[in-house]
Amino acid sequence: MENFTPLSASIGGLLIGSAAALLLWLNGRIAGISGIVSGAVEGHGTPRGWRWMFLGGLVLGAVVALAVTEQPLAGITGLSGPLVITAGLLVGFGTRLGSGCTSGHGVCGLARFSVRSLAATLTFMLAGAITVFIIRHGLGG
Repeated sequence: MENFTPLSASIGGLLIGSAAALLLWLNGRIAGISGIVSGAVEGHGTPRGWRWMFLGGLVLGAVVALAVTEQPLAGITGLSGPLVITAGLLVGFGTRLGSGCTSGHGVCGLARFSVRSLAATLTFMLAGAITVFIIRHGLGG
């Protein structure tokens, strides 16, 4: 908790919630990133342009954040680039396995009072807590 920043966290949460609400209201789509990526890549007969623009905005946001903080990836996470990429790929695999990601279930699904999303989000959080405990206490990280 030494890096707790409630103001920036609140602003980030408001931006994520606003983007999810706008996508639903204006496009009738859920802002689940795994579903957006899947539709952009596979896109069997579904509109793909908005998906690529949404994903481009995510990448552009990360690039701007890196430029503003002037820190390399390892400086922000404390981990090497290949490890972060591997972790991202594992998360992608998990989202396929779990039929959705934290943004789809945790942000959009919970806002719609979805019981399935509640179960998925609780599972994500429990798995994350267990992973942190094992890494910090079991592996001495």
